[in-house]
Amino acid sequence: MVSYRVYFIVKYGEMKDKMKDKKNLYVLVEFPYPSGSGLHMGHTFSYVGADVYVRFKRMQGFNVLFPIGWDAFGLPTENYAIKMKKKPQEVTAENISMFKNQMKKLKLSFNWDREISTADPRYYRWTQWIFIKLFEQGLAYKKEVPINWCPACKIGLANEEVVAGKCERCGTEVVKRRVSQWIVKITNYADKLIEGLQETDFEDKIKKAQINWIGKSTGALIKFPISNSEFQIEVFTTRPDTLPSATFLVLAPEHSFVSDLILQCSRPSDDCALKIKSETIENIRKYVEQAGKKSDFERGELNKEKTGVFTGLYATNPFNGQLMPIWISDFVLDSYGTGAIMSVPSQDQRDREFARKFNLPIISKPNLDMKEALKYGQVFTSYHLRDWIFSRQHYWGEPIPMIYCDHCGWQTVPEKQLPVVLPEVGFYEPTDTGESPLSKITDWIDTTCPKCGNKARRETDTMPNWAGSDWYFLRYLDPFNEKEFCSLDKAREWLPVDIYIGGDEHNTLHLLYSRFIYKFLFDLGLVTCPEPYLKRLSHGVILGPDNQRMSKSRGNVVVPDQMVDRYGADVVRMYLMFMGPFNSTMIWNEKALMGVKRFWDKFQRYLNEVKMTTQNCSEVEAVVNKLIEEVTNDLEKFKFNTAIAKIMKAFKKITNYQLPITKREKEILLAVIAPFVGDDSQVVWPKADKKYLVTKTVYLPIAVNGKVRDKIKIDQKTNKNIVLLQAQKIVNKWVGDKKIVRKIYVPGKMINFVLR
Repeated sequence: MVSYRVYFIVKYGEMKDKMKDKKNLYVLVEFPYPSGSGLHMGHTFSYVGADVYVRFKRMQGFNVLFPIGWDAFGLPTENYAIKMKKKPQEVTAENISMFKNQMKKLKLSFNWDREISTADPRYYRWTQWIFIKLFEQGLAYKKEVPINWCPACKIGLANEEVVAGKCERCGTEVVKRRVSQWIVKITNYADKLIEGLQETDFEDKIKKAQINWIGKSTGALIKFPISNSEFQIEVFTTRPDTLPSATFLVLAPEHSFVSDLILQCSRPSDDCALKIKSETIENIRKYVEQAGKKSDFERGELNKEKTGVFTGLYATNPFNGQLMPIWISDFVLDSYGTGAIMSVPSQDQRDREFARKFNLPIISKPNLDMKEALKYGQVFTSYHLRDWIFSRQHYWGEPIPMIYCDHCGWQTVPEKQLPVVLPEVGFYEPTDTGESPLSKITDWIDTTCPKCGNKARRETDTMPNWAGSDWYFLRYLDPFNEKEFCSLDKAREWLPVDIYIGGDEHNTLHLLYSRFIYKFLFDLGLVTCPEPYLKRLSHGVILGPDNQRMSKSRGNVVVPDQMVDRYGADVVRMYLMFMGPFNSTMIWNEKALMGVKRFWDKFQRYLNEVKMTTQNCSEVEAVVNKLIEEVTNDLEKFKFNTAIAKIMKAFKKITNYQLPITKREKEILLAVIAPFVGDDSQVVWPKADKKYLVTKTVYLPIAVNGKVRDKIKIDQKTNKNIVLLQAQKIVNKWVGDKKIVRKIYVPGKMINFVLR
């Protein structure tokens, strides 16, 4: 890791000699959401793994930063508080206390002196400050947009929170609503977010996840005039060369033209410029309503039956002047391109299925050369990534620090008035109107305009859960600074984060939002390097004993506290690391845990009772020095399970042959296992003596009464008694009931057992 860090710092011309005198290392784990259910095994596994690595690096002499905090705002706590008839503030404090006790039981060596909580006004003051900077730079604006709405939770949902058309949290069927929302222009950073990945040491799968989510594609923007009107439809296509074969247009139900059409043509007919029949408008309205109940995932399925509604309108193909009927269908997503497509059924299966169902023309004409095709449009880059909907209509979140004045429009809360503190109230249940519960608190809402001094009102929406978790790793560096979120000196000292450990489920949105906010701060000159994280490491998943994801409903949850109380933190930590590779899916098995417990008990008993010698045994020296080398290499690569296996193997070898050990060798055995069991003693990580790592092995024939029966591979320095013991195990089947009367060992030549 040091080499990567040096490369990164030198590359950007900062602190080139940083690593010479002080080996700083920043290891970050995703901070938990302090839910009422407490720490689960997923948390436990990743935190223990990070702790093992951190303890190992500290023993090597690194100055390690290993902080922790709480991602404390969000809907689950609000819902739980409503159910328990408590305030979210009280519930959060109780949950944090429970999590801390669990973590300390597990001997997690976090830097508790840097603890933060996103729900602490001293923290979210700076979350609000960052939003103000986004607004000042033109990257935050308010607009009415269609959102997924859960009637039960009474809250807007991101597309990722809708599964099979239902709310992920409660299972209620979602609907579409048009709501005025704060939006952040993350799309302005799309290219920087792609290019910056080259400067990281992320795994390929993580880079691909980021790139695919951004979804950059280059093509052409083509304008299709609507017949007998001044309107036109803009279409983005990556295949402008297929324009000669395009026969109809399809719009997403959320397309702005569709909503405008419904709105305008719902008035008396003389107000509708396009003169569409009222029954057609009613059909469109019904179809749009039905489409609003489906998730984007459902709508994008290739094998689903195609549905649609005709608008009664036609556009003109700019290549050949042919009329193209304009349809609306939910297989087109507003999140792709312009939300409108030109359909080429002769070359696209989905378009062909749609054309056949609705009896639309299918023609095949020669494609244009790309240069000729661009005569009918302009080069355009489209992104799957959409601007970030930043508003939430619930109570338990950071108040958005904006004020609306009828004269001056939207104004930011003056920085000296930050934080805008979330008022503690008796009623915070979601409203039926879709407004935030804060909209009912008139004393809090009513304020004055910072610009003109007239009466004004506060924004009542709160921020999404992502807001506080996007920059938390920066606050760890300077948690008590009241003048800035983090000083440049602290940023230079620790950034970038050397290793960021988290779940695969956060490798897209959280990582993307976090990198975006950080890059924005970098552009303002407030942080020191363009990428926040040097290496992103995905941790594994632990399933219940029934091979299913742990959940209360299945009754297969394994509670860390119970395991620690039953077997001790040392055994639980070691078993978690022994279960399998750090990035794999594993099944909890208490019988396997018992095997680890037996080893640990035997290991401790041996080291407490063993009589040490002052004379070195070459066999033991070879074993322990090889162990140092192998465990060091494994820990550097987060291969905790193989490191423990090698400790077990070395220990078995020493005890089976009853080899004498010196004080130093005992200290080595204690040192290599210390990170796994959470040993807080200030032990220095041992270094292997290279001379014991160079082995000369030979194969010796093994004979019984002079007849060769097998062979054995040994190190030439191996003790004679050990060689004979190993050889005897190999030839026991030839010995049978007979007695060995003589053992002959000629070093480097042969072994012979004489029987009688």
